[in-house]
Amino acid sequence: MSRTTRVSFAVVTLAVLLASACGKEGSPPVKGPAAEKLPNYQVAQGFQLPDSKTWERARKRGHFTVGAKEDQPYLGEKDPATGTYSGFDIEIAKMMSASLGFAPKTVRFRTIASANRETALQNGQIDYYVGTYTINDMRKKLVGFAGPYYMAGQSLLVRADENDIHGPQDLAGKRVCSAAGSTPYQRIKDDYPKAQLVAYDTYSVCVDNLLTYQVDAVTTDDAILIGYAAKVPDQLKVVGKPFSKEPYGIGVPHGDNALRFALDDALEAREKNGDWKKAYEATLGLSGVPAPTPPAIDRYPAS
Repeated sequence: MSRTTRVSFAVVTLAVLLASACGKEGSPPVKGPAAEKLPNYQVAQGFQLPDSKTWERARKRGHFTVGAKEDQPYLGEKDPATGTYSGFDIEIAKMMSASLGFAPKTVRFRTIASANRETALQNGQIDYYVGTYTINDMRKKLVGFAGPYYMAGQSLLVRADENDIHGPQDLAGKRVCSAAGSTPYQRIKDDYPKAQLVAYDTYSVCVDNLLTYQVDAVTTDDAILIGYAAKVPDQLKVVGKPFSKEPYGIGVPHGDNALRFALDDALEAREKNGDWKKAYEATLGLSGVPAPTPPAIDRYPAS
């Protein structure tokens, strides 16, 4: 099989798998979350949070609007045919809605690119954001964070036939793709300046470019890359050890401490009652990586 044929086959295979990852409602998808195996989250009755303007707006409209990703297998993925979102981040968003008094089925998800997350929270486009959103001090100046609910680490995705890249130390002169505005992009730019960075709004475009030999590696959090590699294990692989710590948080409007602390309480309760682990096993756990211990929640002071 020629290289051109192999590449074409890989792209078509990935496209088919991504499309089939969320099949018709009620039918188990291929290597993706099965709707009937997802947990049911008990809705808090009589919940009130009058000190949160965000919660009050949601109460008046009857649902939360949640920002998410749509191209991350097992984390946040949107079925283009039905518009349904699935993945671990999606389950976190649903269980938070239930804890704050709204049925999970009422959540309305909105795809927000990495570079637009802070703006979307600041202008009220979304109520909170759950989408591989790393907590850091710079972002805390712009938005608030509940959690973290998961600890990831930056890693590298390469083609299965790649033998020269084993870690970030091997990226000099290599074309490396990541999402614009993301923490992984900035880390490569700062710490590995000899790499040739390429940026797009979504990681799915990066993966397409990797399969067609336009870039040599894709870099982001290992949880995201594991999902892509699991789709086409004969074509892609994750290499090396994670070279960062990426605590995933729930983004909220800056200054809405009532909402932030309520989400912290909700996360802690859902971890203790087993909902967190069930959600992981039904989504991200399908990649073959067992559920880790959830990270300690950072209840930093009100701002």
